[in-house]
Amino acid sequence: MAIRLVVGLGNPGKEYERTRHNAGFWLVERFAAQAGAVLRKDSKFQALVGRLGAAGGTAGAWLVLPQSFMNSSGRPLQMIAGFFKIAAAEILVVHDEVDFPPGAARLKQGGGIAGHNGLKDISQRLATHDYWRLRIGVGHPGDKDAVADYVLGKPSAEDKAAIDAAIARALEVLPMCLAGDLQGAMQKLHSAEKEKPAEKKPQPKPQLKAEPKPEPKPELKPELKPEEPKGGLKGLLGSLLHPGRKK
Repeated sequence: MAIRLVVGLGNPGKEYERTRHNAGFWLVERFAAQAGAVLRKDSKFQALVGRLGAAGGTAGAWLVLPQSFMNSSGRPLQMIAGFFKIAAAEILVVHDEVDFPPGAARLKQGGGIAGHNGLKDISQRLATHDYWRLRIGVGHPGDKDAVADYVLGKPSAEDKAAIDAAIARALEVLPMCLAGDLQGAMQKLHSAEKEKPAEKKPQPKPQLKAEPKPEPKPELKPELKPEEPKGGLKGLLGSLLHPGRKK
């Protein structure tokens, strides 16, 4: 079944446009620019909406960026899908994924929402998890209590470059999704993920051998003088010369 609706998740406004939570916006905006589609604000749907032309066999597919903030992403999607009679299996939601490192991009249908507030609202409004997801890795702060602040922060230059590379790989397979070859798109995307060059790990510095410590010099013990007999030398001579004299 071909994808007829591509929804990028994020938060509207200048203060959020460069944050990790807007990775879904980044991908859809780049795809619209490549395809020559114009995203226009539609107050009826509370979203930026564009439609693809006939180039590449993607005629009729809709591109949507909800402008109702992440926690209410499901409302614009529900209204558009209902208006154009688009089934859940024909919807592709693009979003940030903290469980993947920057540079990862994965495609799947259904599954859990892993605490993502945008997906939570979408699943509740569609009453199903069976829409497709294109997940863009943004990394994890290491503490689940810090995730909310982390996704609303800007990635480092290194992480942003990795995220952009993942988006570029995902854009290569997006036409396959729109044409209905989702299994082929999944295989190609995940194969490209495995073929990424391994990160160079810093080589350990050679350990310098410690110079042998000089052996301690033996302590010189003072020479012991022979103990003189009682009475001294004179007493000894006297006893030898006069053996019968009492001492």
